[in-house]
Amino acid sequence: MSTSEQDLQQTNPLLQLDGLIDYAAVRPEHVAPAVEAQLARVNAALEHAADPATPAAWDAVVEPLEAAANDFGRTWGVIAHLQSVVDTPELRAAYNEALPKVSECFIRLSQNEALYGKYKAMRESADFETLSPVRRRLVERELRDFVLSGAALPEAQRSRVKEIGERLSVVTQKFSENLLDATNAYTLDLEDDSRLKGIPADTLALYRMQAEAAGRTGYRVTLQFPSYLPFMRYCEDRELRETLYRAFATRASEFDGGRFDNTPLMSEILALRAETAKLLGFADYGTLSLETKMAESPAEVMAFLRDLAAHAKPAAERDMEELRAFARETLGLEDLQSWDQAYASEKLREARYSYSDAEVKRYFTEPAVFSGLFALVETLFGITIRAADASVWHPTVKYFEVLREGKIVASFYADLYARAGKRSGAWMDGERTRTFRNGVLQTPVAYLVCNFTPGVDGAPALLTHDDVTTLFHEFGHTLHHVLTAQTESGVSGINGVEWDAVELPSQFLENFAWDERVVATLTKHVETGEKLPHELFAKMLAAKNFEAGMACVRQVEFALFDMILHTSFDPAHETVQGVLEAVRREVAVAFPPAWNRFAQSFSHIFAGGYAAGYYSYKWAEVLSCDAFEAFEEAGVLDPATGKRFLTEILERGSSRDAMENFVAFRGRKPAIDALLRLTGIETKAKDAAK
Repeated sequence: MSTSEQDLQQTNPLLQLDGLIDYAAVRPEHVAPAVEAQLARVNAALEHAADPATPAAWDAVVEPLEAAANDFGRTWGVIAHLQSVVDTPELRAAYNEALPKVSECFIRLSQNEALYGKYKAMRESADFETLSPVRRRLVERELRDFVLSGAALPEAQRSRVKEIGERLSVVTQKFSENLLDATNAYTLDLEDDSRLKGIPADTLALYRMQAEAAGRTGYRVTLQFPSYLPFMRYCEDRELRETLYRAFATRASEFDGGRFDNTPLMSEILALRAETAKLLGFADYGTLSLETKMAESPAEVMAFLRDLAAHAKPAAERDMEELRAFARETLGLEDLQSWDQAYASEKLREARYSYSDAEVKRYFTEPAVFSGLFALVETLFGITIRAADASVWHPTVKYFEVLREGKIVASFYADLYARAGKRSGAWMDGERTRTFRNGVLQTPVAYLVCNFTPGVDGAPALLTHDDVTTLFHEFGHTLHHVLTAQTESGVSGINGVEWDAVELPSQFLENFAWDERVVATLTKHVETGEKLPHELFAKMLAAKNFEAGMACVRQVEFALFDMILHTSFDPAHETVQGVLEAVRREVAVAFPPAWNRFAQSFSHIFAGGYAAGYYSYKWAEVLSCDAFEAFEEAGVLDPATGKRFLTEILERGSSRDAMENFVAFRGRKPAIDALLRLTGIETKAKDAAK
């Protein structure tokens, strides 16, 4: 390493990878030199691996290249993470400048013909059987991925696949930016609270705080979810609900004057994906996508979704009939509209079960929720979690260490609150993976990201029960990544896990947020310090599956729309909006206005990893409910069952197929019965039949 390279390594926090990243020190000007330095290292490692003189052996080819690629992946992962949580014009510009180079590098790695040859030679050599089972699995998987990346194609087609990959990275990033910018561009400013009747006090305080932050008096409502959702749920002013709903439902569409319109990007993304599939010899992108998933074909996925819809739609229709009748008879809403639905649903739930989300959230204070969550996983999985100090990217970010038998085995960052410049939604991502780096065992690190409403006026943040289940969901992902026992990076944590199985640990953990013993540990009233009363929990439990039929068919709607777009969509004869409306006619019970542009904000499939994979949420829910049923059978807090879940699923990563992991834990293949029972769909069907 030259003197200049050493100086760069010592001064650029994006290249200081021996320990934790100094996030507070990262600046946009660090991005370009860090990317260039890592590109140079990867290129050198690739050149060595592909050299004819380099033997086709794991130690000579895989280890040095993997070490360089892992470090590059971590540097770029940090940059991408910061761009999603503290977006600034300067950071966005640096990210977008580097993005094509990064995409080109990873595509070149996946298509390199000489490297592909080295892996084939490894597979065919007599030494292959001397490799560990995990390493043999990785070689086989790399060969599969080489083919799926176009490495086996003739030069012209391979080059086109590469061009498409590079273009897709740019276009999907632009989709995400448009959605963020469109969300941030809209505000509803009110001078007083005369039109905010029904809004809970803590949400009004948030609106005041948002106005003050903008240098205004009065109240500011935004399209960020913690601001938008309570407004739609509680605001009595129907005209204002319609105004805000229209702004939210038309984000990033042609209705904003073309500033952030995602419509042409969707068409380009779908066309590029379809072309890639054809070049690789697949009938459609959906079939290509499923090559790396549990499901075997789009037909199987759509049959699964339609079977689920057949179970759920009767319950959903009853849900909608009850809601319309209540809105008409009690609220005076003769014609229930989309901007009324959340409001009417909340009023019906309050009337039927005699409690409100606003009442419940007074008990779910953030410190109590985290204390109870940590106690739960400590009981189930034999770990300890403690707060620790680390450099962070925003003052509200927290850092925690995970210990086993007094030894630090992992850590994670928790970025919990919505703010300007932060992508909406909730997610987990791996910051680094458990593996050996320079001969030293590197412990895994994860990002846990949510968009909750922050505490106001010195009070702790108050979480709705929906927020609590969201936190449990993302923490399930976090545990999957940080509790791995694997040391080969390709199978460690969430790496390489089939996309339709990766939601198993997350959805599984959500179920514990409905156990009364667990809930008692999660609650401490913001004023009195009392636990959630049994009577209130009983009401919540009775309402647990309130409108579950509607929720289920809505997810089926999204998943079918996604799979149809990526299999049979014909842009010459139909539109994306037309496909969505056709799917709704088949499975939906709620129909938004014609001007609703949901697809333009469907970032999961247009800018995330869920293209031809959104069905994974329902697919994995079958797995997760069945897995949780094992805990119900043994005792929900049974450490022995927790130990088995840890060793057979969490610790395994992708060292085995996901189905093998599940069968090893459950003793059989998954069944849909637990899902239908836990979501109440089965119960509603039986009640209707009486």
